[in-house]
Amino acid sequence: VQLQASGGGLVQDGGSLRLSCAASGLPFSKYGMGWFRLAPGKEREFVAAISRGGGYTYYADSVKGRFTISRDNAKNTVYLQMGSLNPEDTAVYSCAAKWIVRESYNHYRQNYDYWGQGTLVTVSS
Repeated sequence: VQLQASGGGLVQDGGSLRLSCAASGLPFSKYGMGWFRLAPGKEREFVAAISRGGGYTYYADSVKGRFTISRDNAKNTVYLQMGSLNPEDTAVYSCAAKWIVRESYNHYRQNYDYWGQGTLVTVSS
C-alpha cells in the first residue's frame, strides 16, 4: 500500500494551496481517508476526513470553513483544498487510510490502517 501526498510548498499568508494524496495497493473506495498535520513542537493534529463514498466530511474546528476535503474514487485520490492560510497552518501534512464498513462511520480522528509520507506546507507572514 502506498499513499503519496503532494502539493505542498511555500505560500503567503491568506493564500491557497491544494494537496493531493494518490493511493495504490488497496481498494480505495472501501477506505475512509484523513488528512493530519504535524507542526514543529506540536502533536499530530487531525485536519479533515472523508467517508469512503465521499458523502460525509469532517473537519477540525481550526480549519472549518477554510479547508475542503474531497475525493475521486476513479483516480484513487483524495484532495485537501486549503484557503485563507495563515502561518499557524505551517506543518507537514500527511494522508491516511482507514478501512470502514459503512458510509456513515464517523470516528476518523484515530486508528488508521495506512499512512503516507508528508508534504510540507509553509505559510509566510
